[in-house]
Amino acid sequence: MAIKLGIIVTTGEPPVVADLAALAEDRGWDGVFTWDGVAIGSMDTYDPWVTLAAMAMRTERVRLGAIVTPPSRRRPWKLARETMTLDRLSNGRLVVPVGLGALDDRAFGGVGEPTEARIRAEMLDESLEILAGLWSGEPFGFDGRHYRFDSMTFRPTPVQQPRVPIWVVGAWPHEKSLRRTLAWDGIYAQVSGAPELGLVVEWAERAWPAAIRDRPWDVVAEGRTPADDPAGAIATVAEYEAAGASWWIESDWEKGTVETIRERIVAGPPRPGGG
Repeated sequence: MAIKLGIIVTTGEPPVVADLAALAEDRGWDGVFTWDGVAIGSMDTYDPWVTLAAMAMRTERVRLGAIVTPPSRRRPWKLARETMTLDRLSNGRLVVPVGLGALDDRAFGGVGEPTEARIRAEMLDESLEILAGLWSGEPFGFDGRHYRFDSMTFRPTPVQQPRVPIWVVGAWPHEKSLRRTLAWDGIYAQVSGAPELGLVVEWAERAWPAAIRDRPWDVVAEGRTPADDPAGAIATVAEYEAAGASWWIESDWEKGTVETIRERIVAGPPRPGGG
């Protein structure tokens, strides 16, 4: 299957982000993403779920999501409600990329949330179990180290079944980080380049062949390609595709502006083979 191509809109007010999402859909991109932050320095920051709702209302086809959500600073039952609602609003187009989160967000230590990596990892694992359980629409309770609640039933269910796809950040070559991804629907790979991504795919095949052979399991790579060099952009993506990527996510976290992101969208997705 051909690699899918998405782009993160890293800046802009929600109406502008929604406009860019509609433009990206028109230009043939497969996914448009925002990001999840609360208080990072003095930068303009908007709630990702409200922003995604605006994006969902302006699009019909593209996959949507926030890259990435750290469940350890979001109550998992509320996150279950938000994501189910967005999946219904978008008619089954949401994906939920998750990770430990960046500690430069003051919504961790600045407000008393746990900052230790081990604790946040435990909370991530428990949160994912809770999301899957509550999305099922069946009575579900939980008794973990960090979260406990009696049985409750969340209705309606998401459009997507058996659940909204979850992409989990996995950092090469850290075994615990990588192994967590195999239980869910894909890896958001933290790698230094296409050769390392190939090592991740080889590791997954050895660790649990069913992860990428017997059920859908996305391999997601992120990077930046130039708008003014289509051949070079395609060559970069083709290298990742050959290494096993099923998604390429375009991003410019450092210098991206509304204007440069629009230019990259208009230049079109760097699709190998031109398909």
